[in-house]
Amino acid sequence: MSVTSIDAFLDHLRVERRLAAHTLESYARDLTALAEYAAALEVAPEGLDRPTLERFVRSQIARGLAPRSVARAVAAIRGYYRYLVLDRHLAASPAAELRPPRAWPALPKFLSLEQVDALIAPPDVTTTLGLRDRAMIELLYATGMRVSELVGVRTADLHLREHYLTCVGKGNKERLVPTGDEATLWIGRYQATARPALLKGRSSPRLFLNARGTPMSRVGFWKILKGYGLRAGLPKSISPHVVRHSFATHLLERGADLRAIQMMLGHTDLSTTQIYTHVLEARLRSVYDRFHPRP
Repeated sequence: MSVTSIDAFLDHLRVERRLAAHTLESYARDLTALAEYAAALEVAPEGLDRPTLERFVRSQIARGLAPRSVARAVAAIRGYYRYLVLDRHLAASPAAELRPPRAWPALPKFLSLEQVDALIAPPDVTTTLGLRDRAMIELLYATGMRVSELVGVRTADLHLREHYLTCVGKGNKERLVPTGDEATLWIGRYQATARPALLKGRSSPRLFLNARGTPMSRVGFWKILKGYGLRAGLPKSISPHVVRHSFATHLLERGADLRAIQMMLGHTDLSTTQIYTHVLEARLRSVYDRFHPRP
């Protein structure tokens, strides 16, 4: 009866409700996925209960479906069970209170720890430019700074003994950002040898310089990072902002306080930082659904 009831529901939508063809196609895909999920449990779709339907919705989220697509699937499921009640196949709808997830903004892309290591490894630190690149990537991941903030760092902003720097962000707002041991080490090495080699006796207030000895630009560093990302086999979407997202996500995964992350990122509003909790929630849901014996 399961496939027949879904077909009957779709016919009802086509003939009586006169739904558009593309909407019917989407509903058919959603309900086919539901039927396959039910078949894997050896249950007909009509026999699914509310908790099982909720697990199905979570499985769609874990698959990477956009919130809007998941919301459409929930609408299709609710309509299907409502039809079964009206057609007297069911006494009550198990989907009556089923709700779609909140339509959060698109989740930011981020790297795994292994991918960060792969990104940091390629620069040849025996060369002037390679040492500069290693210091810049280390500092970017250690601080989560925006690329404009990174290339704007001045030597006067550094407090390496205390392991922090002063960062001027959006709205010309100044904040203190910890640099960490690794980034501090590589900045020190860069300042000792590579930076003087780039300056060639000249002076500059900026910390990071290009091959001509002038301040590094945002576009210049973006190209450098992209090149190392491609060499490391990372996704083509790699960018300074992806590294910033990785910094925040990895801190949150290890129990960092959200307000502390907000301060380090320079977000004015905590709601902006809260996007990273949704990244973590999505990952946890995926892990749970994959590995729990009774998901």
